[in-house]
Amino acid sequence: MSGENLLTDNPELYEQQFPDPGGVAARFVDDLVHRFADRSDAAPRLLDVGCGTGRDAGHLASLGYTATGLDTSVPMLTYAQRRHPGVRFVRADMRTFDLAEPFDVITCLDSALLYCHSNADLIAFLQRCHRHLRPGGLLLAEMRNGAFFLGNTELLDGVTTRTVIWGGVTYTAATRLWIDHCEQLLRRERVWTWPARPEPLVQTSAWRLLFPAELRHLLDAAGFDVVALFDAPGPRTEPPWHPAAVLSGALSGDRLHLVARRRTHAA
Repeated sequence: MSGENLLTDNPELYEQQFPDPGGVAARFVDDLVHRFADRSDAAPRLLDVGCGTGRDAGHLASLGYTATGLDTSVPMLTYAQRRHPGVRFVRADMRTFDLAEPFDVITCLDSALLYCHSNADLIAFLQRCHRHLRPGGLLLAEMRNGAFFLGNTELLDGVTTRTVIWGGVTYTAATRLWIDHCEQLLRRERVWTWPARPEPLVQTSAWRLLFPAELRHLLDAAGFDVVALFDAPGPRTEPPWHPAAVLSGALSGDRLHLVARRRTHAA
């Protein structure tokens, strides 16, 4: 990701750009924990990797979780700690974090997993998760689905424009996506403009494109059993998430949702 990032440097703008007033992402996590947890804990210990503004961790804490958030962005973590004082926040890399404590649930939402671009990065992250989850604990992830792009170009056709007003200023983002086939990455260029800035701010980033079978293989090798893999519904799909949702296993949608359990014994 480029050095200057308008959204992560300005957490209030991030939440304005991507609102979640009903806590849909946190309710998604809570429902999956209730469905798939191997035991019922009074205050499940949860680690949110790539926690950003702390919104999801804060909502889960209000539901009774003992929540910890992990991220690399200082502005995001500073904002998160101020907004959610009941949550512990830690600055660390998702590939190398060492918190020296076990968790019942680890979450990795909004494609944060896909910032692991190489196989070595993915393996390192999954090893960290395995080390930090108690036996039988859950890894929950939500991400873009590599299989969606097999013959589907609707997200790749042209530039999408989005406008958000923050602090009385209108910010406009023009975004284009393309596939880097050699590196198996979905690349993004986002060009920001607003009245006070004479030149556009150009930001680039990329996500690893993972296919369902590939993800299953990586998790199996890391000591996890996949207990659910589905594309709809989810926190960023239509219709909005509901606890009574029936999970779809077609795996052709834009989003991929994962529930994996740390094995209690060797495979």
